[in-house]
Amino acid sequence: MDFNTRMGFLLFLYFLSLLVQPNTSTLQTYIIQLHPHGLITSVFDSKLQWHLSFLEQTLSAEEDSSSRLLYSYSNAMEGFAAQLTETELEYLKKLPDVVAVREDRKYQIQTTYSHKFLGLSVGTQGVWQKSSMGQGAIVGLLDTGVWPESPSFSDSKMPPIPQKWRGACQEGQDFNSSNCNRKLIGAKFFIKGHHVASSLPSDVVQEYVSPRDSHGHGTHTSSTAAGASVADASVFGNGAGVAQGMAPGAHIAVYKVCWFSGCYSSDIVAAMDSAISDGVDILSLSLGGFPLPFFDDSIAIGSFRAMQHGISVVCAAGNNGPTQSSVANVAPWITTIGAGTLDRRFPAIVRLSNGEAIYGESMYPGNKFKQATKELEVVYLTGGQMGGELCLKGSLPREKVQGKMVVCDRGVNGRSEKGQIVKESGGAAMILANSEINLEEDLVDVHVLPATLIGFAEANRLKAYINTTTNPKARIQFGGTVIGRSRAPSVAQFSSRGPSLSNPSTLKPDVIAPGVNIIAAWPQNLGPTSLPEDSRRSNFTVMSGTSMACPHVSGITALIHSAHPKWTPAAIKSAIMTTADVTDHFGKQILDGNKPADVFAMGAGHVNPTKAIDPGLVYDIKPYEYIIHLCALGYTHSEIFIITHMNVSCHKVLQMNKGFTLNYPSMSVIFKHGTTSKMVSRRLTNVGSTNSIYEVKVTAPEGVRVRVKPRRLVFKHVNQSLNYKVWFMSEKGKEGRKVRFTEGDLTWIHCENSKYKVRSPIVVTWKN
Repeated sequence: MDFNTRMGFLLFLYFLSLLVQPNTSTLQTYIIQLHPHGLITSVFDSKLQWHLSFLEQTLSAEEDSSSRLLYSYSNAMEGFAAQLTETELEYLKKLPDVVAVREDRKYQIQTTYSHKFLGLSVGTQGVWQKSSMGQGAIVGLLDTGVWPESPSFSDSKMPPIPQKWRGACQEGQDFNSSNCNRKLIGAKFFIKGHHVASSLPSDVVQEYVSPRDSHGHGTHTSSTAAGASVADASVFGNGAGVAQGMAPGAHIAVYKVCWFSGCYSSDIVAAMDSAISDGVDILSLSLGGFPLPFFDDSIAIGSFRAMQHGISVVCAAGNNGPTQSSVANVAPWITTIGAGTLDRRFPAIVRLSNGEAIYGESMYPGNKFKQATKELEVVYLTGGQMGGELCLKGSLPREKVQGKMVVCDRGVNGRSEKGQIVKESGGAAMILANSEINLEEDLVDVHVLPATLIGFAEANRLKAYINTTTNPKARIQFGGTVIGRSRAPSVAQFSSRGPSLSNPSTLKPDVIAPGVNIIAAWPQNLGPTSLPEDSRRSNFTVMSGTSMACPHVSGITALIHSAHPKWTPAAIKSAIMTTADVTDHFGKQILDGNKPADVFAMGAGHVNPTKAIDPGLVYDIKPYEYIIHLCALGYTHSEIFIITHMNVSCHKVLQMNKGFTLNYPSMSVIFKHGTTSKMVSRRLTNVGSTNSIYEVKVTAPEGVRVRVKPRRLVFKHVNQSLNYKVWFMSEKGKEGRKVRFTEGDLTWIHCENSKYKVRSPIVVTWKN
């Protein structure tokens, strides 16, 4: 059972218990945001006392206000989290200095080769050499915790802990301060929001009340971002090689905010609050939900405060693709990461008795088991009411599957869980068949029995064979690990897509990164499938998701920060976006399924750390410019105050900044009904060499004329900034269409050093 499926099952049990046991509590967790200047005029000595005073005014005299307080915030936002009834909430809302109230929201969590795929290697001119492998940088990860004994968190050859570090190693269940070291320099857990929202008995879920990882997700993401070098790493011989994170020299700080029922915003804000104070340089959040307005999104609000402190915030785009406008974590001060594929395959081919071959993939260690290559009868149970085609629990009669190869359609329950059910029912092997939703997506698992996953087209071929053959038989031929023969990267089918619902003026996701079949560290309390029945143990396992793509970019961000410690988060993001690849390793367009990927699938392209560490020019953004942007988007005074804690008059701001457009590395132009022309301005800062001259090259979107002025930028000094303007003019006849978009790009090319190509994707949308 994969992590999300397991969470779903446990949630089902929880809600079932609510049906049979009447809910006597009317308390609900809320995040209360306060005016930051309220404390100055108050009579209280500390923020905690001030925060408690709001509860004291709200609750009855005999009630202990501190028993209702979950967290007191001061860095990610000013305010607190508390449990209140609806009546109490209505009263508290009316108190002076209460800016906003948000109900606690639940979020869900969304390697041996990927560093090589991205061009990271030891060499005199390599990124690791230029960045000292990320030394000095601190990556903070909000996730399910960490398994500190993993070799990926060894501090051998690590430098001392940076003097600026103010964090701690919080002790708890099976975790003490000695579990931290010079690699894993901090570990904390935040459980109060989860604790009051969830009441599953301890015998249903084993959860460490400490930073220790019960689920594996956090261990996997942490090691991907900045894991130490581990020789001879593999998953039972699959994907063998040296495992290391993107920034093996960087330090890791873990903030456990995700538990068996998900990740609650009250806990997430508390962790961000702590991380800002602790001194992290990068925050990596492989979690999220669905798109939200910024003023109602705790991650967006906390990230704004982190950005003001010079912290880069990198978030997963979400796993709700290929649905349009499903991308989450879209605030322009966040770097939003979609998922792409690697050119590494784990072939497990189904050989039919008629001589045909059906391509599949698997990480089952089939070369160790004779059973894996034995020809078996193939069965596909359809037509019943038990869910036999999906291989749900109790749906496979033993007399029908005993000793046979069972075909299971994807959906409802987890991929590995289906294999466990087949095994328990007496089946000898499994073929997982993609549905029309999954198409040709190849997600491998470390199955508990001989198994392979086949694409949708191949599944149709297999089912046709079964339906037209009297005694269908097949065997699975496992091919180990194959590298470099397939086109990559391509966009992962599950990766969430733009355009952003809440902020279409900013193209999201920003980039894609490796997120499919990623091998990284794994805890020793779990089998590699994370199924409770899986007694096997491995220091590494394979996972897929934008959760895996996100820490790749977090680690690369650490490398850039280490090489350029004075760069702002916006400058680092610009370097990553403007140097991203739009072609695969065969020099062809990056694909999304069987068609070229568009900007809403891959953003600026696939991350390229070799180019990103030396981009030539960057689009920098000052924190105040985000406020002008929010005004231009039509956010109200109170909404902007909730997001930024800054009092602004948008009328004055826009008067003083006429024609303002955010200095974002990509360009999203929207022609609303009747509009035929738009002008955007941009500012480039030279981070390359003195006396650099760049000329512009434009690929105009179809149906749009583009004019750039000036067409040449002459930089005499490093850190010099120059402005340019771009006019977009819609051709006649385009504006009448309901919704349509086209794309192009604008690239500044160094006149003497052709390695500097600073590319901005352009998307033009017509809305009626």
